[in-house]
Amino acid sequence: MLKRSVHNDQMPWMQLEGDSLYISQANFILAYQFRPDGASLNRQPLGVFAGHDEDVCHFVLANSHIISAGGDGKIGVHKIHSTFTVKYSAHEQEVNCVDCKGGIIVSGSRDRTAKVWPLASGRLGQCLHTIQTEDRVWSIAISPLLSSFVTGTACCGHFSPLRIWDLNSGQLMTHLGSDFPPGAGVLDVMYESPSTLLSCGYDTYVRYWDLRVSVRKCVMEWEEPHDSTLYCLQTDGNHLLATGSSYYGVVRLWDRRQRACLHAFPLTSTPLSSPVYCLRFTTKHLYAALSYNLHVLDFQNP
Repeated sequence: MLKRSVHNDQMPWMQLEGDSLYISQANFILAYQFRPDGASLNRQPLGVFAGHDEDVCHFVLANSHIISAGGDGKIGVHKIHSTFTVKYSAHEQEVNCVDCKGGIIVSGSRDRTAKVWPLASGRLGQCLHTIQTEDRVWSIAISPLLSSFVTGTACCGHFSPLRIWDLNSGQLMTHLGSDFPPGAGVLDVMYESPSTLLSCGYDTYVRYWDLRVSVRKCVMEWEEPHDSTLYCLQTDGNHLLATGSSYYGVVRLWDRRQRACLHAFPLTSTPLSSPVYCLRFTTKHLYAALSYNLHVLDFQNP
């Protein structure tokens, strides 16, 4: 069963938190409460978080805050349960990605830098490290151990789009892979554990990395069958993996123990329509954000 709600006209990002869904729409982030069925949202937002002069590119929820990355080069820090919002100039060009864990914010930008910031209210906007990446930074994630973070870049200036940096010193620790084609930019990257990561992007592959086995070669990979850019990935924490592609706005479900795709769900009818920009899971539903709609796949009533 497919349901639609929430109209966007940009490149939305979203997060789930309890019975609420947060989704970006132009330069706002809107919080909606789910109805009891879990597949539809109340029409009126619970909260509206503003502050950016251009579109919100990315955001995360952490420590009762929303940390947002803007096309205006700024980072926004919003308290979820109050009207408190601070924004500060972070990069010379748009901030494509942001993560926050353990009181530390990391950001990545089109200006080819990644930066590390404190979340503490008295130190907001005080940059701890600036890292020159030689490439536009599309994705970023802090390790669960809070000791390092990974950047996913455009793979034009450097031979590997995935590099891991020390969070305390800002020094390069290692790079992942050695046979990426030029332009194989990583659009989404996530840690599953301190030693395992998943990545996807322009070269149409999802890759699963285990740092205990090798940093030079991924331990598993899945290829998008239509040679289409993969914008985002998400797991259920077990065997199920979902990817969102640019081709027909397709969501694919994969069993990680197999190479072939389990199911494909085309969410739009024309190849010129929106990619799937962001995916989120619960045990009962999968939420997919496209340019103009939020689509919901209901696993209980397929």
